[in-house]
Amino acid sequence: MEIKSDYLIIGSGIAGLSFALKAALRGRVAIITKKETMDASTNYAQGGIASVLDPNDSFDLHIKDTLESGAGLSNEQVVRMVVTNAPDMIKELIALGVKFSHNNSAQADRLDLTREGGHSRRRIVHAEDLTGQEVERALINNVKKNKNIQIYENHMAIDLITTSKFIRRSLSANETEETCWGAYVLDILTGEVNIFMSRITVLATGGTGKVYLYTTNPDIATGDGVAIGYRAGAKVANMEFIQFHPTCLYHPLEKNFLISESVRGEGGRLIDKRGNHFMERYHPLKDLALRDVVARSIDAELKKSGDECVYLDITNRSPDFIKTRFPHIYNRCLELNIDITKEPIPVVPAAHYMCGGILTDKYGRTSIPNLYAIGEVAYTGLHGANRLASNSLIEALVFSRFAFEDSARRITGKADYLFPDVPQWDAGSATDSDESVVVSHNWDEVRRMMWNYVGIVRTDKRLTRARKRIEIIQQEIRDYYWDFTITRDLLELRNLATVAELIITSAGMRKESRGLHYNLDYPERDDKNWRHDTII
Repeated sequence: MEIKSDYLIIGSGIAGLSFALKAALRGRVAIITKKETMDASTNYAQGGIASVLDPNDSFDLHIKDTLESGAGLSNEQVVRMVVTNAPDMIKELIALGVKFSHNNSAQADRLDLTREGGHSRRRIVHAEDLTGQEVERALINNVKKNKNIQIYENHMAIDLITTSKFIRRSLSANETEETCWGAYVLDILTGEVNIFMSRITVLATGGTGKVYLYTTNPDIATGDGVAIGYRAGAKVANMEFIQFHPTCLYHPLEKNFLISESVRGEGGRLIDKRGNHFMERYHPLKDLALRDVVARSIDAELKKSGDECVYLDITNRSPDFIKTRFPHIYNRCLELNIDITKEPIPVVPAAHYMCGGILTDKYGRTSIPNLYAIGEVAYTGLHGANRLASNSLIEALVFSRFAFEDSARRITGKADYLFPDVPQWDAGSATDSDESVVVSHNWDEVRRMMWNYVGIVRTDKRLTRARKRIEIIQQEIRDYYWDFTITRDLLELRNLATVAELIITSAGMRKESRGLHYNLDYPERDDKNWRHDTII
């Protein structure tokens, strides 16, 4: 089956849905998503959205905080663009029905602003401690009411359709350059492979957290957008910068429950098993230091003590405050017999956010014409070597606007567009597999290898071991991919291994320690030789 649209959006998080609502004003929009629409990393974002809204705050301060967090690699022009557009994006969300938390001041319409690590002011807009879920709810409600938007749930992109790889003939002599025309897409429920043709294709697939054994990300975060973009020839940047969130709940019944950074922003303190505070030994900002510092500090404490976790203690705040400010965290912990109003929360670092990704310009354009990337899948230059807390959702919103405005200029005035001929998907001699254990074994091996060798702290020796292993695993996956009928599990494994290879390669290229990349063989930051992006 061939499905044609003006815009094809791969992913249904805040970036993809925001873009879709704007694009629907200009043409037909198709959204494909691996699971149900609500299954996106956005839905798991507890903290909030950074925006200058307080009279005591300023754009310059937010820009300064972001640049300091980025450790010399953030693009100042992009930072300024995102920061100055942020207040308008918050207003847009409110107009779409997002219900943010308000404070108890005399000004009833004043949004409640919290603070997180690395921020010099309170500027985090939130909806209690379920901000992502509230934003996703409002966006989906608006998308589902729009007749120009068609959502294809349980559909997964296999590969992008580009001129050089799949097009049989060009439409004219002037259309011979490399161009993206859409994607081959697997219907997960039926096993059919459909052709989605589109004038503009947008990667909005989110992150790569599942490449690591321990992560705060949902199961869908397998790096699909980075992998299919890279296979199509798009440039990829700064994949060595993987942010590990310092505080993931440590409990056998909860594998990826995040304890928001806002808990530390509201007075929570990290302690060891014996109740001792330790962050003052690592940074002047103590518990409000940047995430990379806090994650490495916890990692060092655990290696020194041999303990399985540290603890986050917010019992210094009143029970009423905790239950009101963090109802989701409070209730989930209580279900696990942890009363956070009376006892500290066991936590460990976990893979959280990919600061690198498909390289784009300030309009979300990739190195392949008509292919855009927005949200966590993209490297825009905002985050640099380390993402400032709560800057990710606002980046997705701002870039969805700029990417739409740029793409709209590219397709104006072509209502009846003629698409090129594209060959149907050819399964060849592939058969159904009776050896699915190979997929699960390789999946587990990739994640354990990445956690042990390419984690919070790295060495050249560990990276060399990882590179040798991923080469062997990649060959096993290639053999399996061509022999057997494709499934979602196989596609995710293929993408996960590609992302792992990119992270290992990027980490091996950078001979210094900067931001989220810490190599014991090169412990110092080297601005003379390495103050630039790692591009593949």
